[in-house]
Amino acid sequence: MRRRKSACATHRRALAEAALAWNTLVWGATFVLVKSALLDISPFLFLALRFSLATLALAAVLAASGRLRFRWKEAAAGALAGSFLFSGYAFQTLGLRLTSPSQSAFLTGLSSVMVPLLASLVYRNRPRASEVAGVLVATAGLGLMTLHGAIGSISRGDLLTLLGAAGFAAYIVVLGHFSECMSFEGLALSQIAVAGIWPLALLGWTETPHVLWRPAVLWAILVTGILATGLAFTIQAWAQQYTTSTRTALIYMLEPVFAWMTSFFVLGEGLSGRAAAGAALILGGILVVELKPLR
Repeated sequence: MRRRKSACATHRRALAEAALAWNTLVWGATFVLVKSALLDISPFLFLALRFSLATLALAAVLAASGRLRFRWKEAAAGALAGSFLFSGYAFQTLGLRLTSPSQSAFLTGLSSVMVPLLASLVYRNRPRASEVAGVLVATAGLGLMTLHGAIGSISRGDLLTLLGAAGFAAYIVVLGHFSECMSFEGLALSQIAVAGIWPLALLGWTETPHVLWRPAVLWAILVTGILATGLAFTIQAWAQQYTTSTRTALIYMLEPVFAWMTSFFVLGEGLSGRAAAGAALILGGILVVELKPLR
């Protein structure tokens, strides 16, 4: 009996981690899709359409399964989490217009390094030695990827992407706090809905909305809205019941690798030797933070 339970648990974990790897593949590929779409659609209009589609798709799935419920507590928590989620995607999307998909993905991965530092500030505890070491390694990688010239300067696209990584880090900390005490379904739906309301509210203030309905734009909205947002959030909620957060973070380290591969094979864009060394250091820093070898 114990062997059957153990084999079943192992099988579920394998399925869960395969599903997380699928998420990573989809997210990595969307960097190229979004960059191509942004040639014909304004960034905030794209985000509004993406999150609106994701909200409708997730609401339909929850309604069909009988899990569509509204609670003020979950709505308020989702509003806070969704605001940080929007900030992450907003800065990432704005930065992606000015930098390559592969570089954007590696810089966004720095959110994994920012999470423990931000959590230590929120909960007022001291960061571990591994976390400090990982931050230093990743910072060195960041310098190699983004600083150029004799004195060193960071491009506008890279700076916007780093602000996006900070937004994602804040989102992860907020979501981790609230997900322990309320149902994920209501929290997930409310945060995605709020992340869609923000670009709609700011649309007339931040940009002149424009769109050319080319296939690249339609595909980007469909893939990011349904697969990379609505479905991906649902998959992650299910998968993390059967695997640890550390293993999840390690699997998600493949996202910038998939983004680099997609960028290379689809657009022919690669990383210079210096940028590749920086990317390797960023991945190494994330690995140190997640595995915590220094006790």
